[in-house]
Amino acid sequence: QVQLVESGGGLVQAGESLRLSCAASGIIFSINAMGWYRQAPGTQRELVATISRGGNTVYADSVKGRFTISRDNAKNTVYLQMNSLKPEDTAVYYCNSKNLITKIEYWGQGTQVTVSS
Repeated sequence: QVQLVESGGGLVQAGESLRLSCAASGIIFSINAMGWYRQAPGTQRELVATISRGGNTVYADSVKGRFTISRDNAKNTVYLQMNSLKPEDTAVYYCNSKNLITKIEYWGQGTQVTVSS
């Protein structure tokens, strides 16, 4: 059974930082691309950042220079370090795992991030 369990969300003030974690089980973590997406109320889910099995990263323009995605294959965990948070970063953040060969992907249950001004 595949599980992606996010943690680390919460309520912070603008300018502060949070670190999200996503612990994966039931998949061969090291061969999957991992990513973070977010969805604010009334909007579509959007890409925040992805990291390939080889460590290549892609970021949404809105978070470049503020957010950093990383992975620890030994711990089957992907992280999202979020600095200089803004109210517009408020959303539910979802962890994603995708096998780029089979195209099978999985989602976590989401963790709420709220940034007050």
